Amino acid sequence: MLVTGLTGGIGSGKSTVGKIFADLNVPVIDADEVSRVVMKPDGKAYQALRFWLGSAYFDQDGYIHRKKLRQLVFNDSEKRRRLESIVHPKIGEEFASQLAALQNDHPYCVIEIPLLHQGHKDHLVQRVIVVDCAPETQLERSMQRDNSSAEEISNIMAAQISREDRLLLADDIINNDKDLNSLEQQVQDLHQQYIEMVVKRTE
Repeated sequence: MLVTGLTGGIGSGKSTVGKIFADLNVPVIDADEVSRVVMKPDGKAYQALRFWLGSAYFDQDGYIHRKKLRQLVFNDSEKRRRLESIVHPKIGEEFASQLAALQNDHPYCVIEIPLLHQGHKDHLVQRVIVVDCAPETQLERSMQRDNSSAEEISNIMAAQISREDRLLLADDIINNDKDLNSLEQQVQDLHQQYIEMVVKRTE
């Protein structure tokens, strides 16, 4: 099975692209959802997070305050590395489990990873799809979607991998500066390309 990684900056439309792939009956694994699963009270990373953070970062039902956690690590690289050292191995285990379950039933799958980097391409995915659009489009979409200020979104964009570096990772680029019809057509074209690629591998 071909494993593709789907990424893009905030507001680029990667979740919309993921839904289009899913509508084509392609399995889509959402890294954000996997992260939530391993951080739930019964999740694989929960006890280590609780020990590190203490009760102040959890609600009365035991669930982590994700916004509070984001604020803690956003401008503190040491705390962010500590969080990653706890959570990322458990996310990797969950990815492996889900991929193993899909292995024999689908020609390819998509892992939607907001912060995909070169290391993922080396050990997790074989091909990278980048959803790209103009920075001003990212800003406008994110402000409307999240009801956030331009400053908040600009800070998030500045903290993410640059547009140029993200495009350097890409094997395939989907442009999302146009309408939904254009987006759907690009995904359908890639879908056909990936199926043909897998067929050739098995010949």
